Amino acid sequence: MGEFELIRQFFQPLAAAGGSSQLLLGPGDDCAIQRVPPGRDLVFSVDTLVEGVHFPERYSPFNLGWRSLAVATSDLAAMGAAPVCFTLALTLPEANEDWLSDFAEGLAKASATFGITLAGGDTTRGPLTLSLQVHGTVREGEALRRSGAASGDLICVSGTLGDAGAALAFLDAPSPSDMERAVLEQYHVPQPRLTLGQQLVGYASAAIDVSDGLLADLQHILDASNVGARVQVNKVPMSAALQNLEGNKAVNLALTAGDDYQLCVTIAPEQWARLPGSVQAELTVIGQIEASPGLRLDGGQKNVQTQGFDHFGRTV
Repeated sequence: MGEFELIRQFFQPLAAAGGSSQLLLGPGDDCAIQRVPPGRDLVFSVDTLVEGVHFPERYSPFNLGWRSLAVATSDLAAMGAAPVCFTLALTLPEANEDWLSDFAEGLAKASATFGITLAGGDTTRGPLTLSLQVHGTVREGEALRRSGAASGDLICVSGTLGDAGAALAFLDAPSPSDMERAVLEQYHVPQPRLTLGQQLVGYASAAIDVSDGLLADLQHILDASNVGARVQVNKVPMSAALQNLEGNKAVNLALTAGDDYQLCVTIAPEQWARLPGSVQAELTVIGQIEASPGLRLDGGQKNVQTQGFDHFGRTV
């Protein structure tokens, strides 16, 4: 199968299936065209996933289609943006039609679920690598950033943390238990918190998605905002499956494991009081921002490593 037949058969239908009024031109020309409505800012981000680094070798192509778009789209959630479109640069060892069919199916399902449309891309031959650039829009001047946290702000996280990190031990399990399947679901089919991110615009002072581990990603907020933080470890939310599988190790995974794609946000107490109850219910308060730099843990945790994933082995 040639490159252009590959695109026509597997990816052109993805571009035609969805559709945003902001995407004026999709695949077929040298560039796509996106129109940004008045009063909105364009936000965009790119993620690259490499086989053997970001996902296992011989990983399910359906899961890879979903997961690759979810990982990229989660960055839009962290900015409070509404998704519009994405591009895909796909490097393949070979044009295997069965693999491509399953990958395109997973990508299409994620695209429809997240409300984001394929606008174009590129294919080439080489080691399996995916680069996805996602575009979204947010009300002018209101994008959530990492740099707005202030002393006294509450530190909040969505969902539960640590499941995806625990799932790594069970990726090759031939017959996973119910608990193992529960954490595997969080790894294979992450759910970017797009709606929640948009609901937090105008309330949250800073935000980030938890991709490299809670403590590492919170540290990015602290560095950008020039503040410190105190985290109550016993308040960090964990699933029953994680606690059942990992016991005393569960909290370490909740603090340091990546790939959860939940949101970590800071909110001033007066803004928390204004936040709709339905949105408050999506969040757990785990600590508070402090003026003094540094990340302090309360709750008896000792020797917790706070560095997150880094491609070149540096502490981040």
